Amino acid sequence: MNDRISSSKKLQAHFLDGPQLQENVTRFWLIRHAVVDSSVRKLMYGADNVPLCLTSLRQQEPIYERLACRLPKNADWISSPLKRAIHTAEAIKKAGNFEGTLQIESGFIEQSLGEWSSLPHQDFSLYPEQNPHYFWPLSATERPPQGESMEDVQKRVGTALDYWADKNLGKETIIISHGGAIRMALAHALGISATSALHFVIQNLSVTALEHIDGQWRVIMVNTLSHFEESAE
Repeated sequence: MNDRISSSKKLQAHFLDGPQLQENVTRFWLIRHAVVDSSVRKLMYGADNVPLCLTSLRQQEPIYERLACRLPKNADWISSPLKRAIHTAEAIKKAGNFEGTLQIESGFIEQSLGEWSSLPHQDFSLYPEQNPHYFWPLSATERPPQGESMEDVQKRVGTALDYWADKNLGKETIIISHGGAIRMALAHALGISATSALHFVIQNLSVTALEHIDGQWRVIMVNTLSHFEESAE
């Protein structure tokens, strides 16, 4: 009987959405990397290791500071292995004087386009056999030669999220990742198809937050850019 009352109280706390991180709740803050260099923006770079735009990086220093203020100080930091994600993580950590090691997780890398990688945008449409998604250059089910479909990415990202939800139980976790991968994190959390998740907008430096509670996922925010909005005042 006491166990049932205790369980009921926990459920009520989650239902009421209290301000404090509840016991055994893991919160993930997923941030898309900053803008990449203009030399590669016209290419389908996918999981290629392309650089950030250094000009934007310098100009957006105040934005990194505001973003850092919105993130928990006691969080673990994880990044995709691609340097555009790593350098974004380093910039945010520096802006907020965050401590701790940046851990690398290949599960949060962007979709691999395989043999179709680095093609110019205008040429890319000649290669897929299926009609592309309205908001993505490929159908969610199409797998480029030596690459991944978005359904593959959904499974990969979901596996990584579940792993870190168990490993970091009850902790705050900041993940610097990519637009496609974060969409697939939402697909995993909501139990929806990769095709449906591609309808989400995930902009550079936006924040998407998820919570893992007793084996269940819920979405706190998607594509939040409040740190940008303040700069316009």
